[in-house]
Amino acid sequence: MEENKHHNEAEGCSCEHPENDAQYSGLQVNAGIEQPPMVNPYLKRRRRPQLTVNDYVEGIRKGNTAVLGQAVTLVESLMPEHQVVAQEVIEKCLPFTGGSKRIGITGVPGAGKSTSIDVFGIHVLNRGGKLAVLAIDPSSERSKGSILGDKTRMEKLAVHPKAFIRPSPSAGSLGGVARKTRETIVLCEAAGYDNIFVETVGVGQSEIAVHSMVDFFLLIQLAGTGDELQGIKRGIMEMADGIVINKADGDNIERANLAATQFRNALHLFPLPPSGWTPEVTTYSGYYELNIDGVWDMIDRYFDHVHANGYFEERRRQQEKYWMYETINEQLKARFYSDPEVQRLLNIKQDMVLNNQQSSFVAAADVLRHYYENLNKNND
Repeated sequence: MEENKHHNEAEGCSCEHPENDAQYSGLQVNAGIEQPPMVNPYLKRRRRPQLTVNDYVEGIRKGNTAVLGQAVTLVESLMPEHQVVAQEVIEKCLPFTGGSKRIGITGVPGAGKSTSIDVFGIHVLNRGGKLAVLAIDPSSERSKGSILGDKTRMEKLAVHPKAFIRPSPSAGSLGGVARKTRETIVLCEAAGYDNIFVETVGVGQSEIAVHSMVDFFLLIQLAGTGDELQGIKRGIMEMADGIVINKADGDNIERANLAATQFRNALHLFPLPPSGWTPEVTTYSGYYELNIDGVWDMIDRYFDHVHANGYFEERRRQQEKYWMYETINEQLKARFYSDPEVQRLLNIKQDMVLNNQQSSFVAAADVLRHYYENLNKNND
């Protein structure tokens, strides 16, 4: 072995290429062929045609889910030019809206919201009509990303021709996403979806925003998890129009019935809501599809009640007013923080606050005063 090594070095052979050794003089090494490109050079990329406002409206009115999905993407876009088009589309769709049942569905993580929506949705579709499911998915505070995987747990609805499922990231802005969700409701109603489910993340503040855009607010709970007392303490109990205990099957039926009794007793502690409807509590199993009829009978009774006493229309009017003010607040906030002078002053004031040179309240007052003074100068 050592002799071969010395022999190779003497012959000027590189050990990495033994085929160049003199003893292999009869060996012919062919040059490699040029590798083909990864992308077919004859493939012409087709750009998606740019739709006009009228194209969007016409496609939505015809129930074209592809156009509806593009319109929702436009609504969720942060680009100013997209927002201009989105608002025009929404404005033209408004005359065709308002005819759906909007149902908000929330619950603690793991309560079975997505599985229940799958079962509820099929039950609703079997009665006729179309269903849109808008799922708000929490975004990571670190990576800002979302899984958007709710659709994978709605196996039946995902393939149903009369169902439209749209997961949306919360993107760290509950107010913004809630507003965009409400705008998506408008588009779905214009597309002919007469049943709309809005699923929330079930972690707190988002429920308040969703409650302000739905007709019925359903709270899904679990039994035997120690959550009964937590549910009683949280303000979400006061928003619920109906409470359902999931996973009431097998050995868990007794615990589910006990939890339902505890929630009924807790509801007596709250004053009667403006609707005049006393929230009901029932049990069911989403996985085994038990008592789905009972849950929906409760929801039907609620709608009959609020239609009869006029609260349905009153709630819709209150929601319209609420979202007008929310939009104003959002626009003012966006304009304030996008002002270059405000951004410059905020950095200065932030350093002063962190260095204990100024209190946070005084710093905020200075920034606002400076903003209003510049605003008045520009107006003059």
